[in-house]
Amino acid sequence: MKDTKMTLPDLFAMKNSGEKIAMLTAYDASFARVLDAAGIDVILVGDSLGMVVLGYESTVPVTMDEMVHHARAVRHGVKRALLVGDMPFLSYQVSVEEAVRNGGRFLKEAGCEAVKLEGGIEVCETVRALVRAGIPVMGHIGLTPQTACQLGGYKVQGRDIDSARRIIREARELERAGAFAVVLECIPDQLAGVISRELAIPTIGIGAGSHCDGQVLVIHDLLGLFEKYVPSFVKVYVKLAPQIKEAVSSYIAEVKSGSFPDSAHSFTMDMAIEDILGDVES
Repeated sequence: MKDTKMTLPDLFAMKNSGEKIAMLTAYDASFARVLDAAGIDVILVGDSLGMVVLGYESTVPVTMDEMVHHARAVRHGVKRALLVGDMPFLSYQVSVEEAVRNGGRFLKEAGCEAVKLEGGIEVCETVRALVRAGIPVMGHIGLTPQTACQLGGYKVQGRDIDSARRIIREARELERAGAFAVVLECIPDQLAGVISRELAIPTIGIGAGSHCDGQVLVIHDLLGLFEKYVPSFVKVYVKLAPQIKEAVSSYIAEVKSGSFPDSAHSFTMDMAIEDILGDVES
C-alpha cells in the first residue's frame, strides 16, 4: 500500500506496472476514514448516494448542492486516497460553461481532486473544457445510470457489433479529450479487455469483468447494507444489514425491559444523594 497521497501519475504508474486500482464509493466522513485507512486507492463520492443514502428511486434527482455537501463531508475523512466527485444529472449537460462552473465547485468547495461524468462522444467537448480549466476528468461509458431509460433500462451494453464498436470509439474519444481514466459499466469482459489494452489511461470496471485496470463498487453493496436491489455483478463481502437489525432489536428489547443501561454503562457519584438533596433543600 502506498503511504503517501495518491495522485493521477500514481494511477498511470499502476496501469503501466499491472497493479490493479481499487476504488469504492463513500458519502460521509466516517466511511471515508475507514476506507482510507484500509488503503483504498480512489474514493468516489457517487451520485449513487441518491438511492443508498437519500432514498431516491434513481440517481436523476440528485442535485449539485447535495453532491457538494456529501463530498465535503468525505473530504474530512480522506488523507491518502484520490477523491473524485460524481457530476449529477444536468450539472454538465446544459452548457459547457455551466459544466466548468459545477466541476469547479467539487474542487473549490468540496476539496475533490477530480470529477466523473457520464457519456461518450457527446460530452467530449465538455471534458476538454473541464481539463483546460484545470479540472481532471474521469469518464464513464457503457451503462450510464443517469440516462438508463434511453438504453432500455439497466442492461448490459456492447453485446452486439455496433454497440461494441460505439463503446470502443467513445473510450478513444474520451482519452483524446483529456480524460485521465474511464469507468466501464456493465459491458462484456472481452470488450473491456480490448478497451483496457488499447487505452493508455486506466480503465475502472463495474460489472465489466477482470480485464480492467481497476474495479469500483458501491460501498453499501459490498457491505450488504442496501437490500432493496443488488446488481448481479456485485460481490457482497459481508451482510451487515441483518447484523445491524439484530443489534437494534437487542437494544430495543433491553431498553423496554430496563436492562439497559446497567451499572456498567452508568455513572456514579462520590457522595451520597441525600447530601446533595439536603443542599438543594437548604
